Amino acid sequence: MAEEYEQLLDKALAEMPEFVFEKHRFEIPKVKGHIQGNKTVISNFLQIADLLRRRPEHMLKYVLKELAAPGGIRNGLMLLGSKIPASKINEKIQKYANEFVLCGECGKPDTQLEKEKTVTYLKCTACGAKNVVKGA
Repeated sequence: MAEEYEQLLDKALAEMPEFVFEKHRFEIPKVKGHIQGNKTVISNFLQIADLLRRRPEHMLKYVLKELAAPGGIRNGLMLLGSKIPASKINEKIQKYANEFVLCGECGKPDTQLEKEKTVTYLKCTACGAKNVVKGA
């Protein structure tokens, strides 16, 4: 009986499409910007938020809090009120993605933030996992 089961598993695996076994690494684009006087200007912040499928305001609030810097979005640019290296901004965006975008179960970025009463959940459309998100 166990051999029949193993044969059925092998047959099922052989019939599955190749893309099921492929692991695509999700990469967040690096920020592009420059320092202008005592401010930092990031030109692709809205594109990164769009790629992560999150509201730019939510992501901006998180990044500003993590950097402990004033800032905002003006004319499609993220403006920070102090000189901050791109590596530090990239680090905070990656941390945001880990908390609010990537599924804790399967690691895929196919998630949505859902609010039920006072609790916010990160729901994965790929595997169906649903986890509580703090500070959303």
